[in-house]
Amino acid sequence: MGQYFYAVSVEKKEHVYSHDFDNGLKLMEHSYIGNRFMKAVEGLISKGGRWRGDKIVWAGDYADAEPNSEHNLHTICDKKITPNIPTKTERYLVNLDTKEFVDMKKIPVFETTDNWEWRLHPLSLLTCEGNGRGGGDFRGDSKLVGKWARNRVVIQKTKPVNKLELIFDLVE
Repeated sequence: MGQYFYAVSVEKKEHVYSHDFDNGLKLMEHSYIGNRFMKAVEGLISKGGRWRGDKIVWAGDYADAEPNSEHNLHTICDKKITPNIPTKTERYLVNLDTKEFVDMKKIPVFETTDNWEWRLHPLSLLTCEGNGRGGGDFRGDSKLVGKWARNRVVIQKTKPVNKLELIFDLVE
């Protein structure tokens, strides 16, 4: 069966629902640059955004239970929010905890169709928990998937200083 994912702020115990932005719930149905759902979450972690500086998780409904609980983060974070979609997209995804960043302009194209270049979005894949347990999950072999789960992740327009560039080269 398919595994469904929410974008979650761990601190606020709230999530964003991909169907509200006309995207699928499975990880690989919405994990590409330029779609409305990913842009909405980018807005939350951008300067002035509601989740700026929060720990972020792409919580799967098949992920492990939280410590001292029978429920996982997907279930616990039942407060849904529907943020606005920003008009501008920022370039650098930054992990404040690991001191790493991803340059979104360097992500490889995995498919080109009708004047559209498809690229995987690093935010959902780097922060996901539960990948590999359901249909629609990322199936490539990578140690990057989930590497930033529960870290403070932001997005910004300027290149970070004193941080290590993480090469995000995943393709589907």
